[in-house]
Amino acid sequence: MSYQVIIDLISATTTKAGLKIACELDTNTCEKGLVVSDAEMAAINIIRDDFHGEWNHTIRPFHPSDRAVNP
Repeated sequence: MSYQVIIDLISATTTKAGLKIACELDTNTCEKGLVVSDAEMAAINIIRDDFHGEWNHTIRPFHPSDRAVNP
């Protein structure tokens, strides 16, 4: 399977509501060995899906009232 096949499959995704997905290959390189601390991870408002939450999740900004609950 090639990158183009994967890009084409992802780009063909739509929803009943009409959402269309755009997809492109990012050929940039990332620095290896970066570590995200537990505190940095805790500062991200991640809502994990019941189905494969490690892959399927939503990241939302914290509302100011959330900070009192999730400092």
